[in-house]
Amino acid sequence: ADGPLREGSYRALGSTANVFARESLMDELAHAAEVDPLAFRLARLSNERLRAVLEDAAERSGFSGRKRAPGVGMGIACGTEKASYAATCVEVAVDVERRTIEVRHIWQTFECGAIQDPANLDAQVRGCIIMGLGGALTEAMAFEDGRIVNASLHQYRVPRFADIPPMSIHLLNRPDLPSVGAGETPIVAVAPAIANAVFDAVGVRVRSMPIRLG
Repeated sequence: ADGPLREGSYRALGSTANVFARESLMDELAHAAEVDPLAFRLARLSNERLRAVLEDAAERSGFSGRKRAPGVGMGIACGTEKASYAATCVEVAVDVERRTIEVRHIWQTFECGAIQDPANLDAQVRGCIIMGLGGALTEAMAFEDGRIVNASLHQYRVPRFADIPPMSIHLLNRPDLPSVGAGETPIVAVAPAIANAVFDAVGVRVRSMPIRLG
């Protein structure tokens, strides 16, 4: 209510930024300790549901053993919101001279208790990931003299069809648990996984969104 601008809706609200900060720092700590980022997280993670999605996403993507060509990196991140759990692995190709980041593939494992409608849940997860791509890579409001100068869809760069990489989604069903929120949590680990992949590719640490190379 005290902010300078009128606020609108956004999936997961502040959790998107909070998980970006936390999971980026976790990756930075892992590299400082010279420990695999997955192993670093698992050694400190007691929540079994979060462990389950993290291990599944890492295994399906081949995170720890995947060979990287020059300029290609893999990143991993996980998070919880609305009592559901998500883990994301991302492969990126980075061209430092052209300052471009190409997201080549996204793997996500998502768990929200008992699954009631698999097709609808899959659509929600994919929609969250696409929205997360925008916030991570392209979406930013520009201001001049107190006015927004990119207020049209032509100027404000949301993801286009050409920006959407292949996505491998695994919905982890837990029929022993009650169904919980599913329309927001899949977004939270997208941006930090991309940022961590950029570091893996070219050694550039990202601390803000949208992600820029200089």
